[in-house]
Amino acid sequence: MAGARGPAHAGRGIEPERTRANQSDPGGPVAVDTSIIGKPAGARRVHVERGPVEFFATALKDDNPVYHDAAVAAGAGFAGIPAPPTYSFVMGHPGAWPDDQPPDPTGGSHPGFAIIGGLMREHGGLVLHGEQEFVYHRPIVAGDVLDGTSVIADVYEKEAKGSIMVFVVTETLWRDAAGDPVVTERFNLIHRRKA
Repeated sequence: MAGARGPAHAGRGIEPERTRANQSDPGGPVAVDTSIIGKPAGARRVHVERGPVEFFATALKDDNPVYHDAAVAAGAGFAGIPAPPTYSFVMGHPGAWPDDQPPDPTGGSHPGFAIIGGLMREHGGLVLHGEQEFVYHRPIVAGDVLDGTSVIADVYEKEAKGSIMVFVVTETLWRDAAGDPVVTERFNLIHRRKA
């Protein structure tokens, strides 16, 4: 649908030209399988540890003592050393312990990756990390054990500047041990090829 707004852009005034084609033609629109919208895209449990949080803050060159000193963090009202913004994007690297993972609702096949992989096989092109969005319901702090469930939030195609781009938007909601939301993140993975 040209000009349609998907969930990833709702209310933000962004109206990209989109196509949800039903045919696949190497010289024309790519078939975008919208049936995957709403499907599970993974589940993960992450243990947020102080060391990786401090390392991340240092890597960002953020020397705010709230990220390095428990007393300062407590004085600022945090329940532990807080994680800097965007930490949820990387927290699975040090904190997703293999023996403590929930069942994979995808059966090992992320539907968005399947679409991007198929486009790469058929058309070549590039895979790009697009927009990333974080909505914090409360700060992530060291000591949290967070469960994330991901779904495909949107899939669409856009043509711009001589390229055809297919966007796969994944949304992950991270909840704490009480089941309360902590952070919601959206991630756009883009396949781009020449039109």
